[in-house]
Amino acid sequence: MNCRAAKRLLAGYLDGAIRPADRIYVREHVGSCPNCREQLERYRRLAVCLAHVEPAAPPVDLAVRIRLTAARSSSRAGWPLRMWRRATLVFENILEPMALPATGGVLTAMVAFLFTVQGILVGVPVGVIQNDLPTSLMQPARLESLAPFPVTGITDVDAHGVDGVLILEATLNEQGQVVTYVILAGPSDPGVRRQLDQLLLFSRFSPQLSFGRPTAGGRVVLNWVLVRG
Repeated sequence: MNCRAAKRLLAGYLDGAIRPADRIYVREHVGSCPNCREQLERYRRLAVCLAHVEPAAPPVDLAVRIRLTAARSSSRAGWPLRMWRRATLVFENILEPMALPATGGVLTAMVAFLFTVQGILVGVPVGVIQNDLPTSLMQPARLESLAPFPVTGITDVDAHGVDGVLILEATLNEQGQVVTYVILAGPSDPGVRRQLDQLLLFSRFSPQLSFGRPTAGGRVVLNWVLVRG
C-alpha cells in the first residue's frame, strides 16, 4: 500500500470504520512510513480535542422554522399535484357514467362472437340422422331416392318373410355419386354385392355441403330387410 491510498484510510482506521483487510494494510504501512504515522497522530489529537468540545445548543425556534420551510416547499411543489387531482376528478365524472354501458356492449359482443364461432366450428354434425334438419353451415349427405326398379332379394322394411338385415355405409363424392361402400351388417356374398352395385348406381343422393358448396367424403347409412326372392 502506498501513501496516497493509506492517507484516504487513516481517518477510518482511527474510527474503526474500514474493512479488516484494509486495517491490516494501513497498520503495516504506518509502521514503516513516518509521514503517514505523523498524519495518523494528528487525526488522533484532533479526535481528542473534539471529544472535549461542548455541543452547541440549537436555537429555540429551530423546530418552528423547519416546519415553516417544509410547509412553504410543499405549497410551491403541491400545485401540480392539485391540478392533477382536479383533472382526474373531472375525467372520472365524465367517464364513469359511460363505463357501464361500454362494458355491457363489449360483453354482449364477446358473447355473440362466441356463439357464432360455436355455430361454425362446434356445430358441425358428427353423424347422419334420418329426417334431421341441419342447423349449422355443414350439411350431411343424404339419400334422395332409391333406384325406381325392383332388385331381387332386397326390399323395403315393410316387406314380409324376413330373413335378415343388411346395413351398409356409402361414401359419396362432390357430385353425390357413390364411390365406395362398406357392409356393416348382413351378407356380403358376390350376389348381394352385384345387386347393391346396381341399386346404388341408379339411386340419387345429395352430397355433403360445406358452407353451401358440395364436398366429397359425405357418408350415408342404408339398411334393408332381406327376404326370400
